[in-house]
Amino acid sequence: MGYGERGRHAPVVDLADRRALERYRPADPEVVEEARRLKEAALLDFGLAESAVASWLYAKCPHQIPTTAVDTAAVVASGDGTCLLLYNPDRFVRLGLDGVKFVLFHEARHLVHRHLFAEPELRADPVFALAAEVSVNHVALTRLGRGELPLLDGRPTGVDPRKVYEAYHADLTAHGLEPVPYRVFIDTDLRVHGELRRMHHPPVPESWLCPRLVEGAVPADQETIDSVVSSALLNTLLAARRGHTGAERELLELMGRTEEGSARAARIWGNLGAGVLRGQTTATRTVDWWQRWLVDVLGTRLREGERLVYPKKRGALLAALGHDPMLSRRGPVREKLLVIALDTSGSMPDHVVSWLTELVGTIDGVVAHWLSFDAVVMPFRPGERSEMGVPPDEVWGRVYGGGGTSFQAVADYVEGRTEVNGRRLDVTPDAVVVVTDGYAPPITPAEPDRWIWLITEGGSDWPETHTPAMACHRVTTGTR
Repeated sequence: MGYGERGRHAPVVDLADRRALERYRPADPEVVEEARRLKEAALLDFGLAESAVASWLYAKCPHQIPTTAVDTAAVVASGDGTCLLLYNPDRFVRLGLDGVKFVLFHEARHLVHRHLFAEPELRADPVFALAAEVSVNHVALTRLGRGELPLLDGRPTGVDPRKVYEAYHADLTAHGLEPVPYRVFIDTDLRVHGELRRMHHPPVPESWLCPRLVEGAVPADQETIDSVVSSALLNTLLAARRGHTGAERELLELMGRTEEGSARAARIWGNLGAGVLRGQTTATRTVDWWQRWLVDVLGTRLREGERLVYPKKRGALLAALGHDPMLSRRGPVREKLLVIALDTSGSMPDHVVSWLTELVGTIDGVVAHWLSFDAVVMPFRPGERSEMGVPPDEVWGRVYGGGGTSFQAVADYVEGRTEVNGRRLDVTPDAVVVVTDGYAPPITPAEPDRWIWLITEGGSDWPETHTPAMACHRVTTGTR
């Protein structure tokens, strides 16, 4: 997805090639630094007040690259399952902070549109492409409190929804039809599309408005977009459920604009369990919030080794020479290690242990070290459960417990300071998952960003308010 392209129908470099993007006609270092400052300030404002969705979405772009290879900005699905944010430093500096916020909001909203309205017949309809521009810019103007589109060199950038409405009003009136008021015209995304289709001469967007309107101009595979946007929406939904009023207001507005007439969008919102924000639940559907949250958080912790990719240019050359195509890896790929620690001093639901066991088996390239703990640490293998009590005759490998609770004992073992049964944990985990009721003296691990705390019902979620704060969620089931 790109914003503000003019007169360019094909990218000048491969937009998924990070090195080529950085090398292409680099801007002055001072300009790059100022553009980066504006970009960071815009994203901070999104997170604090204006768009929780945009804040989460850009947090999931691991590479944010200043490059003059794009006219203003673009979000690219890089081919390895991740998205890149590309931005032109010169344009960002000339737009200023308010203009940068508008452009980034515009791009984020287009990714959400692509996720919710992925039907091929809609995406192939040029009138729907213009309807998306109209809807996105109307929401951007409203949410960001702007009266006009950003100006660049004295000219407005992008589609003005009010001017499109004026053209719609004139067209219908000239042909004896009754136009709807602007507030009705702009009510939902599909309503904009439907009203534009009523025109005798529906407008067709110019291709320079966004390179996303030119097929193949910007890499944007649907699988990656679905994964990244779903994750961003889920995080926003969880924030709303935990009391973030801005996130709740934005999601309710987005749901209202996209559900009507779109079976896909309604299904996505239902699968997320977003109806809970309206006090509604979908019949027969169970939403296990903590499970979705944990999968999403683990995904961010374990993304060092990048996925297999198909090198297009090399693949084409091999095919021309009569060879079979092959896949290659981007970045170092290694097996990921989890430590999962179960607090056996409190209540430990069997379904939690069972689900965690199955989860590790479903994440490619991930192995787990399992620990039970109370005041001491006891390694075990899943499935080897037994009554509570002291391990008899140094027989380790089963879940015992019943004593006091010490999180420090877990940290000391995970960080290699203590031995259990004469052995140390001689590896560095990518993530440590602790399932507990939370009632024990707080700790500060050496690497708190690697720790994930699942708090059983009625427990203390102190890790969330600790300094530094750690990833924390209550273990609950159903739609509560």
